[in-house]
Amino acid sequence: MKVPFSDYLTSIEPGLQALTDRLSKKYDYASLLAADSPGLNITVSRTRREVSSATLASERGMVVRTAKNGQYSEYSFNRFDPDHVDEAFEKICAALDEQQELLTMTGSDVYKTAVPEDKPQEISAMFDTEQLPENADVKDIVARFTKADEEALASGHHLIECIIRAQSTHVSKLFLTKNKCLKQSYVYSEMTIIPVACRPEDGRNVMAYEGISDQCGPELFADPEALMKKALRRTDELLTARRVKPGEYEIITSPEVSGLIAHEAFGHGVEMDMFVKDRALGKEYIGKRVGSDLVTMHEGALCAKDVTSYAFDDEGTPAGDVTEIDHGILKTGICDALSALRLNTKPTGNGKRENFEHKVYTRMTNTVFDSGTDTLAAMIASVKHGYLLEGMESGMEDPKHWGIQCIVSEGHEIMDGKLTGRIVSPIIMTGYVPDLLGSISMASADREVFGTGACGKGHKEWVKVSDGGPYLKMKVTLG
Repeated sequence: MKVPFSDYLTSIEPGLQALTDRLSKKYDYASLLAADSPGLNITVSRTRREVSSATLASERGMVVRTAKNGQYSEYSFNRFDPDHVDEAFEKICAALDEQQELLTMTGSDVYKTAVPEDKPQEISAMFDTEQLPENADVKDIVARFTKADEEALASGHHLIECIIRAQSTHVSKLFLTKNKCLKQSYVYSEMTIIPVACRPEDGRNVMAYEGISDQCGPELFADPEALMKKALRRTDELLTARRVKPGEYEIITSPEVSGLIAHEAFGHGVEMDMFVKDRALGKEYIGKRVGSDLVTMHEGALCAKDVTSYAFDDEGTPAGDVTEIDHGILKTGICDALSALRLNTKPTGNGKRENFEHKVYTRMTNTVFDSGTDTLAAMIASVKHGYLLEGMESGMEDPKHWGIQCIVSEGHEIMDGKLTGRIVSPIIMTGYVPDLLGSISMASADREVFGTGACGKGHKEWVKVSDGGPYLKMKVTLG
């Protein structure tokens, strides 16, 4: 079925349009973003059964953005009466005037920015789903999760805990200017299973992690047992794992680990709001080689279908599919609307807010390596001594100096072109981004995308992201 657009937003849309029209007469530019996104969040473990309506993207509220003489201001609110537009207008203008008075009083130096084009445009995008989170049979989901959890705890894998988490969000967003009326509604869902086991010989705990995600509803939660099998297999592998000997190795990254590299290497590094502040080395490499000929990378809400795919971003820019790297050459970055105006370029549909109370930043959506033509078997056969890396844990990057660090769950040893059965864990992979991408020598024909994580801008401003790619062969330092 088509995901229905919010009845609440529909009921207040005429009033919000009237408010936007009045603001457009007072200011050089005015836009309004309204969101109504209910969610479902379920957690089941040995000692816990919890159901709530709070997810990362669940919200109900509005934010106004205005521009006057090159200066932008914003005001957010979560109550609006369409019968009292005049009162809302006066309250918003008073708050924005107060912001201006504070800047004048403190002598603040304001970054002057041009006004975006406001050409007439209408979008009404209702994506597909089988179920809505607000209509899900919660008791049935909890019962299935509980059964899978209890069976896992009793299965003899040395488990001391097993956590099943699932969340689903029904997103509705309305974006208005004097000349634009954009609407979209979609559902995204994700499920993760986290078994925790105690290693008998030394009492050390190990934690596995498996997840699935998609742009769909709670139907994603129908088969927790299948995901549990993968999680328990990884748990057994981690129980036998030993430390890796630090050094440089040939490695093969699974699609999940390839996605982690894509996100950290050329995710934050080409967010162009950092170009405005001269905080990203990527700015100096546009048009230059940053990887081998096998490296082509796409970024955008349209380049894959997962939790962060949409029709338009939080500034009303239509979703895009940006080729950031083309056969090793860095072509461009991604950009929100205001940074695009400051850099004299075009926005790419990557302006995202954590919610209506937070400002817009340039943010990733789907960040994905393109596929190659090799097979995984051929890649393994080509390795003299190295590891097949699986399981993403975390990563970080220094966009100003292009250092990268990725923490990977486990590595399967390869010796003379064959898997030995020995496993190392945990693994810290480090390197200089152009060297790492420049060493990529093989890429598989298949590709996967993963969206169970979230990304912060610095240590805050969390949004959903997806990333992935094929199996990749390269040289890196492991420790």
